[in-house]
Amino acid sequence: METRLKGVKAAYWAVTVLFCLQMTFTAYAQLRLPQVAEAFIHLGFPAYFRIELSCAKLIGVALLLAPAPRRLKEWAYAGFAINLASALIAHLAVGDGPQAWGWAAATGVLWGLSYALWRRLPTRPTERSIA
Repeated sequence: METRLKGVKAAYWAVTVLFCLQMTFTAYAQLRLPQVAEAFIHLGFPAYFRIELSCAKLIGVALLLAPAPRRLKEWAYAGFAINLASALIAHLAVGDGPQAWGWAAATGVLWGLSYALWRRLPTRPTERSIA
């Protein structure tokens, strides 16, 4: 049982770090790369939205990597799910091909693996939700 838990923890951290690196890179790209700013215009989003989105991504990454209450991590995962689904919808709505929406789809797979593994981790007594 202990060996299985260690395997789940190792897989969780490996996938979550990859996911968080991808989210951090996209936040950086949204803030600093002109071609990404142009992509947001192409999708019909206002310029301020990419700044808000980048800040939200960085906050979400911090919540996933730091010791935080389970409820906050759950909200971070929910926010990332909405972000990734919205990215796919936005690209598909303007007729973009897989070269544009492929990153969101691949990152969505990492998100799903990270979330599924996180749900398999045992909760500490201080983290149990009040229901």
